[in-house]
Amino acid sequence: MVCRCVECGFRVNTLFVQYSPGNIRLMKCENCKAVADEYIECELMILLIDLILHKPKAYRHLLYNVLNQETSKQLLWKSIAGFLLLDSYRSLLLRSEEESCSSVGFFFFVSACRKVLMDVFFGNFIFFCILVLAMRILLKKSNGVSRFRDLVLGILISSYFKIFLIAMMVWEFPTSVIFIVDLFVLSSNAVALKVMTELAMNICLGVCFSAHAIKFLITQAPEFNVVKLLKSIDT
Repeated sequence: MVCRCVECGFRVNTLFVQYSPGNIRLMKCENCKAVADEYIECELMILLIDLILHKPKAYRHLLYNVLNQETSKQLLWKSIAGFLLLDSYRSLLLRSEEESCSSVGFFFFVSACRKVLMDVFFGNFIFFCILVLAMRILLKKSNGVSRFRDLVLGILISSYFKIFLIAMMVWEFPTSVIFIVDLFVLSSNAVALKVMTELAMNICLGVCFSAHAIKFLITQAPEFNVVKLLKSIDT
């Protein structure tokens, strides 16, 4: 990855010049004449707020100017592990609705584990396959393994909204909160995809929506039919 201006995405050679410890000068972009990366002098909380607000310049800072080739390789596997763990917890939260309508037993436990594994591994495999295939078609050229690895890392990092599901360990929320978090993840994925591919926002949003929708139909839609059937039998 190369450094980029957070305002226009133009490549820059250096973001700042350090004269002495704590004494730096931010460089300006040759394209837009603005400061190339203002987040260098900002606190982490400001960056987090701008990420939550889906500002593209915050994603450019994080994905281009913070990460580099070495750190991205190390961070990829950690991001995959964290993403799968959070997705497993999400799937377990959805399973809890089915558990309230079913008798708890050994066979239900085995069935629940199988469904969680299907949701997490098979569902995400389909999700990323759709994203990579869509990028190959839209970009109309082969970008190499490293380029698609960076895209996958960008999608993983931009799925940080899944962390808010951990709050459901402490406070009780309705199941609809899970899908609200999914909507934030979808929009965050679209912004990250736009930043990394420079495609139009509506195209990136359509790609991410299609990938999330197909993942939902494969993993979750059949389960909601089962839950509704069980509730109708109880009544």
